Amino acid sequence: MNELTADSQPLKARKYSFPKEEHLCRKKLIDELFGRGSSFGLYPLRLVWLPAPAPTTSPPQVLVSVSKRSFKRAVDRNYLKRLMREAWRLNKFRLVEAEGGHQVAQLAIIYTGKEKKSLVLLEKKLNSGLERLLTEAVQPVGAAAVPKV
Repeated sequence: MNELTADSQPLKARKYSFPKEEHLCRKKLIDELFGRGSSFGLYPLRLVWLPAPAPTTSPPQVLVSVSKRSFKRAVDRNYLKRLMREAWRLNKFRLVEAEGGHQVAQLAIIYTGKEKKSLVLLEKKLNSGLERLLTEAVQPVGAAAVPKV
């Protein structure tokens, strides 16, 4: 029997996965993301995103990065990347299931902190970042770059 929501609508099963197709790996796309993309920071994360030409409901391609300058040991970098991937995997539905779709084609999640943080904090910051992405991605691409006089 299907579970029903308060509106008597059947619940849609979410797919909590992070398949290879959603990983941003191509150097050309990464260069384009960092060359033309917009960004903002929510300590200890920095989100860089590139808008899609039209609203979509498919998940964006995602890049996860931790600086070698801040964390010399690969074990620490890998641990933080694992936490950020987990936070993305569990919360990407906020972007994908947004009303009217979203306009994020590619997204980079960069850890900028100097010390290791918990999964709970990373999830909280990522959720704030996704909410901000939903509001900023709706604006025209050139509108944010025009300085106010």
